[in-house]
Amino acid sequence: MVPRLTLVLALGACAAASRAAPDPAAVLAVMERAADWQLSHPATQYAATDWTNAAFYAGVMSLVPIADSPRFHDAMVHMGGANDWKLGPRIYHADDHAVGQTYADLYMMNGGAERIAPMRERFDYILAHPRDDNLDFDAKRNPHPTDRWSWCDALFMGPPAWAKLWKATGDIRYLEFATTKWWVTSDFLYDKDEHLYWRDSSIFPKREANGAKVFWSRGNGWVMAGLVRMLQLLPADHPDRERFVQQFREMAAKIITCQQPDGLWRSSLLDPASYPMKETSGSSFYCYALAWGVNEGILDRTIYGGSALRAWDAIAGCLDSDGRLTHVQPIGYTPVTFDAEHTEPFGVGAFLLAGSEIHRMALNLESPLK
Repeated sequence: MVPRLTLVLALGACAAASRAAPDPAAVLAVMERAADWQLSHPATQYAATDWTNAAFYAGVMSLVPIADSPRFHDAMVHMGGANDWKLGPRIYHADDHAVGQTYADLYMMNGGAERIAPMRERFDYILAHPRDDNLDFDAKRNPHPTDRWSWCDALFMGPPAWAKLWKATGDIRYLEFATTKWWVTSDFLYDKDEHLYWRDSSIFPKREANGAKVFWSRGNGWVMAGLVRMLQLLPADHPDRERFVQQFREMAAKIITCQQPDGLWRSSLLDPASYPMKETSGSSFYCYALAWGVNEGILDRTIYGGSALRAWDAIAGCLDSDGRLTHVQPIGYTPVTFDAEHTEPFGVGAFLLAGSEIHRMALNLESPLK
């Protein structure tokens, strides 16, 4: 019997030669439709500084350099000003740091020290009053587990914010914190056999109906997107860069074996049969990561390019005519079934990030892919 990974790679390579590149203008139009819908239907049930919205802002920022209209940039500047450029209220919680990624990006584009001042004050406080590295996700053994990056989603929320503040200020302490704490979390949650992340330590003993370990799709999507955002920032000569590249490649090789025939991933990576419904948020993050890896030459184009393009077609097919993205798993931490019509701003953010790299791939492609 041919091992699944070998079979997947062989099929991907065979299919790669038969697909025409997408039209960059069409990709951009789809992205703009999704962003416009979300901007006109704000998720007011969440705070403007909450991670749910912060992930959407990250996606909107990916539109800024490629859109003809300044409306996306202006919307983010308005958002930051309305927030007084403040982070969320919880001092150590990575979810409340995520919005700082957009503040730092806007500062690096346009200046304005006020845009990063509250973020810098917060991170300086954390550096002066550090938490230990106890990542046990049990309140009895660890009264404040979310004061550390103890759940895999935190690797999208926290480290890129710290790395972007380093980029904005030149203060190496912020980058050192981001890389050091990334590997603390990785050592605890990264399964070196499966090349996937557990969501948190409470999931360690759980198993799926088929006996497989429980690896949540969006959770691993958060990690892969976090890896992309860290690798976008890490200097070529940074001593940890190759370690980040290695983990990114390991996860990418695993992830393409979990992609389903329709181009999407299911809520459970290793037991898709138990959760057969489409899921677009994790799928969007994988599309983003795979396409970025191909665009950067980190992933082999023949093997991974087709996977990314199939994913994009499938995700874009879940966008209503008015721009509303469906099939987004609600907030959670494990695989579940859910209303197929559900949407969330963080899902739209992931979709926009995916689109930005598919758009770049479409501009760069010189021969057909599938």
